[in-house]
Amino acid sequence: MRTHLFTLWRLVALAVFLQLTLADADTAPPPATHFDLNRPDIRDFIHEVATRNDLSPRVVRALLRHAVPQIRVIERTEQPAERVLAWWEYRAHFVTEKRIAAGVDFWVEHRELLERVAAERGVAPEYIVAILGCETFYGRMTGHDRVLDALMTLAFGQPAHSKLARSELEQFILLAREEHLDPLTVTGSYAGAMGAPQFMPSSYRRFAVDADGNQHIDLWNDWADIFASIANYLREHGWEPAAPVMGAALIDPDADFHIDLKNLELNETLGELNAEGVESEIFAPATTPVVLVSAEEQDGPAYRLGFKNFQVITRYNHSARYAMAVHDLAQAIRARLPSTAP
Repeated sequence: MRTHLFTLWRLVALAVFLQLTLADADTAPPPATHFDLNRPDIRDFIHEVATRNDLSPRVVRALLRHAVPQIRVIERTEQPAERVLAWWEYRAHFVTEKRIAAGVDFWVEHRELLERVAAERGVAPEYIVAILGCETFYGRMTGHDRVLDALMTLAFGQPAHSKLARSELEQFILLAREEHLDPLTVTGSYAGAMGAPQFMPSSYRRFAVDADGNQHIDLWNDWADIFASIANYLREHGWEPAAPVMGAALIDPDADFHIDLKNLELNETLGELNAEGVESEIFAPATTPVVLVSAEEQDGPAYRLGFKNFQVITRYNHSARYAMAVHDLAQAIRARLPSTAP
């Protein structure tokens, strides 16, 4: 049983308690700009979170009282770029000259730390850099949506995402307590992802690493923590050191194959696809599990083969287009990198 809360959490709780006391004295309903905490589903959520985590329901309620519904959060989740853009359009957004050049500069700036962490964790450094490039332009754009508002909106503003968002909201409450974060000021993406690597609260608590041993995990400013956390996330999801990520699929003109555009699983082998007229530009045993991915170009269809590490990247963002963008950006940055830092 936890007997006390961290100092920052107590200060935040005290501030909201003062407002809560005044609000409770008035029986008028909450303003329309906030959530109705007397809704049965929200009331049950408060009780469950408090019971599971040895928190006072009053503390949880006081915090959630400050959440503000954000309609645009729902609108943005309904049309993510991964689902509305063709691959060639998606790639043109992420694999740009500006992003490649900035990635090279970023690598050179942090070269010693980045390559040391990558070697220790067994993850190719170009993929750590590319994920940061795709997610937040190397930490420059970490999001302006208040995480509390985004998660409350997704949890209680629409049924489709409520279960997952409620879980992430609970994780965010616990994360704020553990990492001394002010839950009223932390900002992130419209989905509630935070920091340079855009970790959701559950991923932050499970996979983030205190790489420099300062007893605090900072995914906004501490590059040792950031690099190690991304690498740890990939390794925990099965990243294979020195193994391929993806390569072009060479299609026989008479090939007869079927591709499921939504499939991200390695449900075929190179040998099985070869029998259907599909070959890989990367040499590997016929028993190697792969997934055939559509990589349509502006002038027509094209295909790639994703290996185990490709699938691991899709666990970071559940999209084949996202994983292809990370791969292409990683390869472009690696090809442009000078052999030694200036």
